[in-house]
Amino acid sequence: MNEPGEIEAFIIHLERAQARRPQVDRILAACPVPAQVIDAVDGRALPAPEIEAVHSRRSLHAPHYPFEMTAGEIGCFLSHRKAWRMIVDRGLKAGLVIEDDVEIDRDAFERALALADEVIDRAGYIQFQVRPVPGQSEIIASVGGVSILRPKVGMLRTSAQLVSLAQASHLLRITERFDRPVDGLLQMSWVTGVALSCASPSGVSDRTRETGGSTISTGGGAPLRHKLTREIGRLLYRIRIRAFSARHRAENRGQT
Repeated sequence: MNEPGEIEAFIIHLERAQARRPQVDRILAACPVPAQVIDAVDGRALPAPEIEAVHSRRSLHAPHYPFEMTAGEIGCFLSHRKAWRMIVDRGLKAGLVIEDDVEIDRDAFERALALADEVIDRAGYIQFQVRPVPGQSEIIASVGGVSILRPKVGMLRTSAQLVSLAQASHLLRITERFDRPVDGLLQMSWVTGVALSCASPSGVSDRTRETGGSTISTGGGAPLRHKLTREIGRLLYRIRIRAFSARHRAENRGQT
């Protein structure tokens, strides 16, 4: 068992994505806490029975998720579950889970992580986003130009995040089966019990394009009609997520 207060980092890396290995080494060099690389789950290599054991084609939570998960999305979800399991098994205060397509500005990231460390026990899950955090966000904490913010709607993407021991344990319990991508589930605070917070500035930037592109998406070969249908479905789903988020905020106003 680790000493209370310890944080370790887990860098999720898909072994066949060799173009990303140099970036993994850059993350390891820049990370301010002890870090290790963990093998990502390759969704494309999973046998159908293993996929069926974890993935529900029927929506488990409201609102209904309108899309079929790809093999890459299933592998990504299982990779994050693997990191959560390591946080729990090691008894860490929190785990820093990082995907292998980001760049870390060590000085800025170290400041953001220091503040996140101070509030992680009550915040539960703090993102280090590669995109600007919406301006209309609740301020959870702020020190020396760094803030922990809580957007009205949880932000998508799981590029880098600090996950508390308690939240990692809870997420493992509620995701033994899942029906949507990991970032889509995480933004549903009415399911996870925790509204996502974000460190700003994060000290983390996106390097997906420079490291060979996404290892999750299936490409852009779909017919135009299919693309339009999907975009309409995505828009309607986002509207429902905003509505659920607003309702959950109203029901829990005044609670941390």
